[in-house]
Amino acid sequence: MPFAFDALVIGAGLAGSVAARELAERGGRRVLLLERRPHVAGNTYDCTDEHGVLIHQYGPHIFHTQSRRVFQYLTRFTDWREYEHRVVANVHGQLMPVPFNLTSLAIAFGEEKAERLTRKLTDAYGAECRVTILELRQNTDPEISALADYVYENIFKTYTMKQWGTTPEQIDPATTARVPVLLSTDDRYFQDAYQGMPAKGYTAMVEAILDHPNITVELGCDARSRLTPEEGGLRLDGQLFTGTVIYTGAVDELFSHQFGQLPYRTLDFRFETHDKTWYQTHGTVNYTVDEDYTRITEFKHLTGQRLPGVTTIVKEYSRAYTGADGEVPYYAIINEENRALYERYRALCQRYPDFHLLGRLAEYQYYNMDAIVAKALELCDRLV
Repeated sequence: MPFAFDALVIGAGLAGSVAARELAERGGRRVLLLERRPHVAGNTYDCTDEHGVLIHQYGPHIFHTQSRRVFQYLTRFTDWREYEHRVVANVHGQLMPVPFNLTSLAIAFGEEKAERLTRKLTDAYGAECRVTILELRQNTDPEISALADYVYENIFKTYTMKQWGTTPEQIDPATTARVPVLLSTDDRYFQDAYQGMPAKGYTAMVEAILDHPNITVELGCDARSRLTPEEGGLRLDGQLFTGTVIYTGAVDELFSHQFGQLPYRTLDFRFETHDKTWYQTHGTVNYTVDEDYTRITEFKHLTGQRLPGVTTIVKEYSRAYTGADGEVPYYAIINEENRALYERYRALCQRYPDFHLLGRLAEYQYYNMDAIVAKALELCDRLV
């Protein structure tokens, strides 16, 4: 019996949803989309908690991009709330903007010393630019070199150790060298041309993307129980499937970890609701020198909800991913050994001519939201 579908998409996050829409709309294909979770939108999923606060279930997501194409594409499916994210670091009780900038400099060192350092920095590097720790450490002026050490010790080192479970000795020197200091008072966390939050949330936006007559979405469906890779091809429900397949899940899972499990970091989220209008001054506060958690996010700053007398926050704890039920693999641990392991899985996928890997898990790579939308659009440019 022939299939009722021309294309199969695994995963209803941004990558899979945009790809499904493009195949259905531009390509005229009948698309079956399978999603393991009971909801669409992947890690961008948001929902209202029992106190009426709109929360991001899998951690905060703030949209920003330099791509006009990506912004215009998503604008088809959502209105935007104007929002520019500002993050502060809690450094021994002092709150200062991150990335570290001239405002942070004044808070850390006092106005008089900050003015002197600002003159030295702008004379050496120019105004309104980004300078890395490596560049600052190579400066012969001892005060500028000491500034680099301050940023490393108080903004970067402990936060990175918590995030990645490393010791200072294990932190890649190349990563450390790229840590920026901004020679401006622009306190925005992102400097992209297009920034904002979907007015009704990410889930509503993704639902609108998937609202097409050629798309069938099945939730609560683990693709591993339906899709089987075999020597002769991919089988869907036991039958050879010859249409386009876009896979956004963990590639090692598809092949039952036959070469071993790809390592990730995962996150534990501790949500707290407080009987006050605001818990903190900014949407996100990073804890860079103390506490077991890496940051606290207060959602009402992001969403613009007006709920007096109640607010919900989330604390994030990073740890190693084990693959246990309920764990989510968030961040690929990218090094030479892990990339080599990934390439073995990718080679298996190349046996199937119309099988395409897309997204963080499938490509074992970190992508911002805008980048993954761009990747999905570019893939479908080729396919349709």
